[in-house]
Amino acid sequence: MFTIDKLSRTPIYEQLIAQFEYGILSGEIAADGKLPSVRELSQALCVNPNTLQRAFNEIEARGLCYSVPGSGRYIAKDALERLKAGIDRSLAEFVTMTELLKARGVSEQLLKQTVETVYQSKSGKETES
Repeated sequence: MFTIDKLSRTPIYEQLIAQFEYGILSGEIAADGKLPSVRELSQALCVNPNTLQRAFNEIEARGLCYSVPGSGRYIAKDALERLKAGIDRSLAEFVTMTELLKARGVSEQLLKQTVETVYQSKSGKETES
């Protein structure tokens, strides 16, 4: 279910958070689905448990999961809606930024090229200058 690229510039806990979010958005992880324990995931991925705990704490802080003492962590019922709302906010910010760049004379071609570069890069964080 989860994979880690230890050579990536993206920290391991951020990779895990992104994979949890993708799993929720894709339907692979359903509402009220039980998450693996820190110990299980640590052994499976050969990752420090503290790193996994950091990822789980962040996911919980975002309201995407909840803890049941003695039972583990589960995906929140509204996790999918929360993620979709976040995407909608990001798209609105993107529209605002695009309008600003257009007003400053940035060409449509450069904007398209920049978006294509991001989508073609492996991590989505690398862009050409």
